[in-house]
Amino acid sequence: MKVGSSSLTTASGGLDADRVDALVDVLAKVRSGGEKEIVLVSSGAIAAGLAPLGLARRPRDLARQQAAASVGQGLLVARYTASFARYGVRVGQVLLTTDDTSRRAHYRNAYRTLDQLLAMGAVPVVNENDTVATDEIRFGDNDRLAALVAHLVRADLLVLLSDVDGLYDGDPGRPGTSRIAEVGGPADLAGVEIGSAGRAGVGTGGMVTKVEAARIAAAAGVPVVLTSASRAADALAGRDTGTYFRRTGRRSADRLLWLAHASTPQGALTLDDGAVRAVVEGRKSLLPAGIAAVDGEFTAGDPVELRDAGGRAVARGLVNYDSRELPLLLGRSTRDLARELGPAYEREVVHRDDLVVLNP
Repeated sequence: MKVGSSSLTTASGGLDADRVDALVDVLAKVRSGGEKEIVLVSSGAIAAGLAPLGLARRPRDLARQQAAASVGQGLLVARYTASFARYGVRVGQVLLTTDDTSRRAHYRNAYRTLDQLLAMGAVPVVNENDTVATDEIRFGDNDRLAALVAHLVRADLLVLLSDVDGLYDGDPGRPGTSRIAEVGGPADLAGVEIGSAGRAGVGTGGMVTKVEAARIAAAAGVPVVLTSASRAADALAGRDTGTYFRRTGRRSADRLLWLAHASTPQGALTLDDGAVRAVVEGRKSLLPAGIAAVDGEFTAGDPVELRDAGGRAVARGLVNYDSRELPLLLGRSTRDLARELGPAYEREVVHRDDLVVLNP
């Protein structure tokens, strides 16, 4: 379940204890039978830190956002800890950046932490690590983070809580609009007007980010219910509420979903036509011989964009070389490179296990 800042805080900033308790009441009841596990992706750290720091509204500059998050994150997890303690339930805080989830070792650590918390009966409370995240390593909104976490923990359902009780075919405040009960695929949303801003002004998301998160989760095999915080119990009980997004795809390799949707490319490699076919159609690794140009500065292990000759991004992957090394390797076979430079150079630039094709 993902809950946004506007569902947890007052309009002036600061946590609303009654709202937090109401949400926890629902979650504790659902998991009390022992048959369901809950992972909570919760926004609210920056919003919770506004009032204590004397800020009238969410700051625009990154430094003050990080300061507010530093104060607010402690208040947020303390509030959840106290609220769940009423039911004898422990919580565990998990703070993530995209860097934690697109790199192989970091990704395994995130998975193991969440898996172990659930195995020990705790409720993971996940949030973006706003205190240290920079623009280059931000998810941008917790809706997308929730979709990726749902896939990571192999969830049976993702519930996105909003200010309104579902997705409407227009502005829900205007007469004549109606709730969309079910979405079977992108075609069902053709021509639908989707708002881009939340009402409360304390979060970063809106209906656009929620619909995009639902698309990501559904394509990865996780069904989604989009509804209001007041209808959370109905969503978890399987009752008709909000908008239901049917799964549209199968579960893919976990880390590749993160690579496609959570990573920020640090550079780009331009491929020749043969390499594009090998990567996109043949799903093969990228070798130095197929690279025509290198753009940007990056180090081994960074995500990079793979482009065709026209500049269109066709794939994304984790590169095995620094940007300084690559220009000397372009157009050459790995066998020749190994003979001249040593066996360490007989490796792929991007291995197929670290590569995801975009919009195949």
